[in-house]
Amino acid sequence: MSTVPRILLTGFDPFGGESINPSWEAVRALHGKRIGGHRIVSLQLPTEFAGSLRMLRTAVRELTPAILLGVGQAGGRSQLSIERVAINLQDARIPDNANALPIDEPVIAGAPAAYFSTLPIKAMLAALHAQGLPAEISNSAGTYVCNHIAYAMLHLVARKRGVRAGFIHIPYLPAQAAQRHGSPSMALADVARGLEIALRTAIATPLDHKLGAGKLD
Repeated sequence: MSTVPRILLTGFDPFGGESINPSWEAVRALHGKRIGGHRIVSLQLPTEFAGSLRMLRTAVRELTPAILLGVGQAGGRSQLSIERVAINLQDARIPDNANALPIDEPVIAGAPAAYFSTLPIKAMLAALHAQGLPAEISNSAGTYVCNHIAYAMLHLVARKRGVRAGFIHIPYLPAQAAQRHGSPSMALADVARGLEIALRTAIATPLDHKLGAGKLD
C-alpha cells in the first residue's frame, strides 16, 4: 500500500518574553492540508538549541518527510525571507527557553561549515511575488535557534536522496508590531498563504529558476 509523501513544517513556541510566536500560528494553520499530492505535518519546536534538535531528529526518523521547511520569527523584517544558507554556528545574544547561551559553538561538531537550501528558492520567490506577497532571498538566518534548526534540517537530509529542506523567516504579526512603535508586520492569513505557495512551488519545481535576487550590501 502506497503512502502519501509528507512535508514536515515546523514553527517555534514563543520566546524572548513574547506571548505568541507567528511561526507556529502560521504553521499550525496548514497542519493536515494536502497540497501537490503531499500531506503537511506541522510540528511546534521549542525555542531551545538542544531541545529543538532532539525533537527534529525524532520527527524526521518517524515521518521520513520528502520536504522539510522550517519557519521562524524575525522581528524587524518586513518580508517573507527565504533563507539561502545556514551556518554551523551557535552564537546566542539572549538565552534560549532552556536558559542555554551557547557562544561560538557548532550546531553539529565536525559537520560542514554551511549548507545551502536545497529548495528552489528563486522559483519560490517568483511565485510569492506573482501572488502579490512581499518576499526576499536572505543570505543570513542569524546565529540563534532558527539558524540552528535550518542547519540541522539540511544536515539530516544531506545524504537522503530526493529529500529537500529549507527555512523561511517571517515578520511580526500586526498585534506584536503595535507594541513596537511601527515595526513591520504581516497578517497571519498572508503568512500562511505564502507558506502554502512556497511549498506548492517546491513540490512542482525540481530544478530552480535562474533569477537575480542578490544584494549589494
